[in-house]
Amino acid sequence: MKETALQVDIARRWWLAASASGAAAGLAGWSPASVAQAKPLPPVASFKDASRVIVHSASGIETQRNAFGSSGVTDVDILFLRNNIAAPDASTIGNPDAWQVQIDGVTTPRSLTVAELKRMGLTNVSMVLQCSGNGRGFFSHKAAGSQWKVGAAGNTLWSGVPLKDVVTALGGVREGMRYMTSTGGETIPPGIDPKKVMVERSVPWTAMEDAILAWELNGRPIPLAHGGPLRLIIPGYYGVNNIKYVKRVAFTPTETPANIQQSGYRVRDIGKKGDATQPSMWQMNLKSFVTSPSGGEALRAGTLQVHGVAFTGGSPVKGVEVSVDGGKSWRAAEFIGPHMGRYAWRHFVAEVSLAPGAHLITSRAIAIDGSVQPELRVENERGYAHNGWRDHAVSVTVA
Repeated sequence: MKETALQVDIARRWWLAASASGAAAGLAGWSPASVAQAKPLPPVASFKDASRVIVHSASGIETQRNAFGSSGVTDVDILFLRNNIAAPDASTIGNPDAWQVQIDGVTTPRSLTVAELKRMGLTNVSMVLQCSGNGRGFFSHKAAGSQWKVGAAGNTLWSGVPLKDVVTALGGVREGMRYMTSTGGETIPPGIDPKKVMVERSVPWTAMEDAILAWELNGRPIPLAHGGPLRLIIPGYYGVNNIKYVKRVAFTPTETPANIQQSGYRVRDIGKKGDATQPSMWQMNLKSFVTSPSGGEALRAGTLQVHGVAFTGGSPVKGVEVSVDGGKSWRAAEFIGPHMGRYAWRHFVAEVSLAPGAHLITSRAIAIDGSVQPELRVENERGYAHNGWRDHAVSVTVA
């Protein structure tokens, strides 16, 4: 009985932490290290490798910078986790193949099970999954939410059916539709207006072209924590648009009235409230960061290899430059490893020579269209879309 009571208490505290809007804000003054020591893994993410992640809260888990390595995909046991509200209980999911998703705004609307979707086609998509607030921990005003540094991102491999094939089979998108509006299957606490907490996001309907309805992550069934048994995947878009436990995909003439769309995930000036006139967190911007060295190593003078990753949701990455003097000078890096597609990240390496003393090591990505990763962040209330290379730099001391 004691064990059961403890489990119930943990689950209850996890639900409250995941649901309360102020929980993450309360952690704003904590350092990642202290959070990692104080916070256990939540039950839904008990499979994570606690030694290689930072637990900010029950709804926010970050990959440590030194844990990324050079693998083509980010292991699920270290992949970041972010939930806006608590995941549904596993008992409500039942048979994964029986999970249903309703497709609306097409000529022939209907509900399809995962088993039926599996008979409609299969494709694999490699893409960076990144939280809109990745890099929030660098903002000086301590924006509300998990204080991510670089680890609220990972390179992932999803398997499922192309959404456009499903839509074609249902007669195509009806005329006049401008958005693809998708709804998650989280359980809404009783007595709460669903529009205030539901995870329902709208993106331009053309995002359907690359989207898939996925049932596997990195070659295995998607864990509940990451949106299984079925997740809408939109390559190039921030994580919040990749709807977990997706139960409805609708093509609509207007954006959803849900708060998470109308006022949430909007880039706004510090101190301002969110509204629908502000930019929405849709496509990811151009970004790179160094993964090794990570800042915790003892380095000796001489030759060193600097490793990192670069990615974007827009014009593909063409190259990366590395600096060891805080941006005073730059040298070209080389891409290494497989090229897994335009939405996946590219691993890069640059060989540098370091003299004794302090060094600030950083990287900047360059896209095919000529755009360059900026030096500085764009100040905004919620700490969104941070891709400034200066904050993402690694400070090292060489003996």
